Amino acid sequence: MATLYLASGSPRRRELLAQIGVPHITLIASIDETAQPGEAASAYVERLAREKALAGLASLAEPADACVLGADTAVVLDGRILGKPADRDDALATLEILSGREHEVLTAVALADASRCESRVVASRVRFRAISRAELESYWASGEPADKAGSYAIQGLGAVFVSRVEGSYSAVVGLPLLETAEMLAGFGIPCWQHLG
Repeated sequence: MATLYLASGSPRRRELLAQIGVPHITLIASIDETAQPGEAASAYVERLAREKALAGLASLAEPADACVLGADTAVVLDGRILGKPADRDDALATLEILSGREHEVLTAVALADASRCESRVVASRVRFRAISRAELESYWASGEPADKAGSYAIQGLGAVFVSRVEGSYSAVVGLPLLETAEMLAGFGIPCWQHLG
């Protein structure tokens, strides 16, 4: 069985892989995350996931028995990607436009080994209740929104804003577990390894 590497610094993705019993080694794959002109959000997240997986594979001294997982998540509203906030004002503005509305969360996962790279994009819909300015200020003060796509974490304090999720909850967190497990199986890497 190939050794799985996770090309991500995200603690959420590490926790999600551990949750389904898949041991892995974390590595950081630095890529340019700039969107290309006219690039659709789904194409953007899929490209980044594939580039992370391939960059991770290229960084290994012995890639022959390795499989690298790359993933990327984007919050999309009205066709616009809402990335990680630049600062407090950016985070508050993002959360204000999400307040009382539904948005899309796109998460792409890619697996690469020495012979192939496969990827999938999972779309979920998240609705926020109306959020007061005082709540936004308190949420920013918690520190949680600072490094999150769309300026919130559904698995953290931001959960209190979410009135509905349609689709994959784990994909909104950062890794679609159903699709990831199916893809891993195709690369000969089973889930629930801790039960064996």
